[in-house]
Amino acid sequence: MRLARKVALITGGTSGIGRATSLLFSREGAKIAVSGRNRDRGLDVVKEITAAGGEAVFISTDVRFPDECRRTVKETVDAFGRIDILFNNAGVWFPNTVPDCTEEEWDLTLDVNLKGAFLMSKYTIPIMVAQGSGIIIHNGSGWGLVGGAEAAAYCASKGAIVLLTRAMAIDHAREGIRVNCICPGDVETPMLVDDARNRNIPWETYRDEASMRPMGRIGTPNEIARATLFLASDDSSFMTGASLVVDGGGVA
Repeated sequence: MRLARKVALITGGTSGIGRATSLLFSREGAKIAVSGRNRDRGLDVVKEITAAGGEAVFISTDVRFPDECRRTVKETVDAFGRIDILFNNAGVWFPNTVPDCTEEEWDLTLDVNLKGAFLMSKYTIPIMVAQGSGIIIHNGSGWGLVGGAEAAAYCASKGAIVLLTRAMAIDHAREGIRVNCICPGDVETPMLVDDARNRNIPWETYRDEASMRPMGRIGTPNEIARATLFLASDDSSFMTGASLVVDGGGVA
């Protein structure tokens, strides 16, 4: 119960890494605000948490818009009284180079992956400052540390997340707020399956190609959730501004 009596707000909490993290954090004692755009999937996560004896609410959110982010923070505080952990996990991905990236793809990628993290942090930090403590975790990527092929907009957004993490860590350390970044490699999530479909590659072929890394496989959402739990708990009490790579050795 490493998160006993804590409140966690998780964006993109309805599937993949966000869903796995919501379920794990609940098992570790946290009350969970599951934020996302898909109401049915969000309510399913809440139902699974409450069926196991946990506490959770679903909050419909599109992180591109400030009013929705502000409302999400308010509804979380209204439900649970505080916010101890913010996991900025919502993200999108389009395979593109700079010439073939449309302005719409560029704007959507930066708005969700980067602006969403900025907005959610902007409205959550004052709550944490008033509490005297808080933890913010951004979901970055191994491709926020090194380049990737046909991923121009995604790499730009995740590289910015890595440096946003460092800047926020410096700004808010003396206020009792730790800010870190988790950098997954390829993980078997709906986003990865969608990428295979968008590239017209059979999933089995895509998965085999993505497994060409030292550990010989792609990751699971639960593996990323457990690493995120480390950053959310006192186990990482002397860490801030860090980017924790969890990618089976891909960046190495």
